[in-house]
Amino acid sequence: MFSKLPIALLGLYLFLFTLLGIEPYERTVWWAENMPILMIVFLLASTYPFFRFSNISYLMMSVLIVLHTIGGHYTFERVPFDLITNFFGFERNHYDRLAHFSVGFYAFAIAEVLLKKEWVNSKFVLFSYPLLAILSIAALYELFEWQYAVYADASAGIAVLGSQGDVWDAQKDIFSDSLGSLVAMGFFSFVYAKEIARIPFNRSRLRQ
Repeated sequence: MFSKLPIALLGLYLFLFTLLGIEPYERTVWWAENMPILMIVFLLASTYPFFRFSNISYLMMSVLIVLHTIGGHYTFERVPFDLITNFFGFERNHYDRLAHFSVGFYAFAIAEVLLKKEWVNSKFVLFSYPLLAILSIAALYELFEWQYAVYADASAGIAVLGSQGDVWDAQKDIFSDSLGSLVAMGFFSFVYAKEIARIPFNRSRLRQ
């Protein structure tokens, strides 16, 4: 029997996608921001009958999906985030940083696949691969934003880029992704402590 939580999360996403697809700030930006999320949701839905992530993984992965869908409606720099911005005295809207931080949560799911499928027998690989994967994805997404900003309509390109005048925006976004992945892997080491304890730290088992 299929777990109810992933189905409920899918229903929540479809509701938000439909609701926030009504009169977004700019339709071109809405499509650009939603296409990567649609691809993630499709991938998770299509693999669901063959590989089941834990409910924790689905919850963690849904954070980015929800935040990004909201960001696509308003554009990230225009998301109503004044409560946090004013509380901390920020000079810019950091909603996009929060979304980038949640990208790192996917490290938990990547590590879960490696562990459950028994594709690695080294703690070093189990922990380093998800972190490096998130770093690679973060860098690739920054390249996508750069190219979109170059070739798209000027206003749409700036909205998707979302730098808000910060020349170090791309680097800070990648740093946020990295921090999220470190938190996710720390949580992973707690949740799967018993399973991880059975794995050697080095690759000595491969040489046996």
